[in-house]
Amino acid sequence: MTEHPGGGAPPTAPTGRRRALQWIFLLLGVSLASWVTRTPAIRDALAASTGEMGLVLFGLSVGSMTGILAAGPVVRRFGTRPVIAVSMALAVAGLAVLGVATAVATAPGAFAGLLLFGLGMGCSEIATNVEGAEVERLAGRPLMPLLHGTFSAGTVAGAVLGMVFTRAEVAVEWHLLGVAVLAGIITTAVVPAVPTGFGKQRGGSRRGAGAAAREQFALWTQPRIALIGCVVLGMALAEGAANDWLPLLMVDAHGFDPASGTVLFAAFAASMTTGRFAGSALVVRFGRAAVVRASAGLAALGLIAVIFTSSPVAASAGVVLWGLGAALGFPLAISAAGDGGGDSTARVSAVATAGYLAFLVGPPLLGSLGDHFGLRYAMIVVLVLVGCAALTASAVRGPSPAEGR
Repeated sequence: MTEHPGGGAPPTAPTGRRRALQWIFLLLGVSLASWVTRTPAIRDALAASTGEMGLVLFGLSVGSMTGILAAGPVVRRFGTRPVIAVSMALAVAGLAVLGVATAVATAPGAFAGLLLFGLGMGCSEIATNVEGAEVERLAGRPLMPLLHGTFSAGTVAGAVLGMVFTRAEVAVEWHLLGVAVLAGIITTAVVPAVPTGFGKQRGGSRRGAGAAAREQFALWTQPRIALIGCVVLGMALAEGAANDWLPLLMVDAHGFDPASGTVLFAAFAASMTTGRFAGSALVVRFGRAAVVRASAGLAALGLIAVIFTSSPVAASAGVVLWGLGAALGFPLAISAAGDGGGDSTARVSAVATAGYLAFLVGPPLLGSLGDHFGLRYAMIVVLVLVGCAALTASAVRGPSPAEGR
């Protein structure tokens, strides 16, 4: 069982709680895009080779994986509010450290900044999804697409801000420090709206790592959770593959110039944002399973156009379909994991962790396949897993009474 704020009945009008979460999702998107858009300038300031820059970026991977894997047990011990507060502080500190390290041209400092940022980002992603699933349950209407749409809108805003600052030749350190200060102020203002206690498991502090691991394994032996995992695996990989490889894929496979490849990636991000903001209304009208099935179908059509056609126009249209299709699978799988009674925190944490691991680990593996078969045909793996998501979409319906106990 998980505790509710004050130990009493849960609140029925979590508007302030939802708005606080929207701000957190927005800040995560803006922060991520802010440093990503300045990566070339950071590389130049550090005078790093491609290999050396890869080592610097490895700090983000280590931090993100650590944060994601640690988040579930930490939330169950302390609750979502303190985890969100501390993880956002780590992300903000990481941005600031990265900015200072760029100013003084120290690669180890940049590694440390990205490590902190990844740790905070990974941990906060899980905690905010656990919190978001509960807010959605209390509101009695679909809210996860809106929250994830806010994150996507944040990435678009952060990318635009980064492009403006780059064109205006604003120094990286002032850009990142400014975003860090603003994010810190807003986080401090909105976190108190998140109630204390939710997500914290009674006796969680006394449970050993072995017991926690056994409970996680038991979750994945439940057929419904395993099938939701198939949905989130395919749809999160579809999003992550585009984030990592889409510009290069369009340049190498379809002959676009680098600037056009960037524009197509922006079109993908805008399509995802549009799909997520439309998602709540679609779920109300058609239901989660139908929306996920249709989303997977759109993503599959887009991937087919990108992989198998030689027409740049058809491939460009495929990018838009890919973005629209990839928009809703992940947030709706989180919603499904939160359904029912019992330990919803554990279910949401497990499904969110699987999704973010697919998002982070899958794309580098696609790169390895691309070395052998070409990046274009490596995307067939994504297409197959999206097809599996379509086939298992019925799992995101509400659980039966037996599953809810």
